[in-house]
Amino acid sequence: MQPQFPHLYLIGLTGNIGCGKSTVVGLLVARGAHVIDADAVTRQVMDVGQPAYRRIVDVFGEAILQSPAGPIDRPALGRVVFGEPAKLRELEAIVHPATRNLILAWLSEQDTHAAHQARREVAVVDAIRLIEAGYPAFCDAVWVVTCDPAVQLRRLVEQRGMSEVDARQRIKAQPPQSTKIAVADVVIDNSGTLEQSEQQVEVAWEAVQQRL
Repeated sequence: MQPQFPHLYLIGLTGNIGCGKSTVVGLLVARGAHVIDADAVTRQVMDVGQPAYRRIVDVFGEAILQSPAGPIDRPALGRVVFGEPAKLRELEAIVHPATRNLILAWLSEQDTHAAHQARREVAVVDAIRLIEAGYPAFCDAVWVVTCDPAVQLRRLVEQRGMSEVDARQRIKAQPPQSTKIAVADVVIDNSGTLEQSEQQVEVAWEAVQQRL
């Protein structure tokens, strides 16, 4: 049975690394949407002392830690799993259930708040692996942020400081953008200027308002 949030219009927002989901998130927040970042939740469940932390260290070894018994070095862990699909699936099997539970708890809180306000509100689950984690099953709409592959690579190198080798590895580890577009209700092409992206978001936002 899928979770129900009757007082929310729930958008599942996704897009591959470097495509600019954060830009679209900012535009949605500016319009009054409530957003939860699945990647931030994942970082939380991977913190020292959390159950997922110990399991990750047991599986991938202490070489992925910043210091003995210290925080997980996410770039180091990324280099281990993003070139090995089986290892990536193993990591996701550890972190996804804990992440999902926290996200569902947050959505329940938002739904309760909206019920008290006697109005339907817009909530957004921002997740790079939204589709793989099964979130579309209970979302009202799936929004996918895309961009030209050359722009995607350039952003990872110039804005995130990745080497071109690491950037290409991260891109290759993800399903092609077309896989996400195939299940999208709304596609935002973020290859161009901020103004061009904002125009697309505004059109889609107005359509959402008509459904509230």
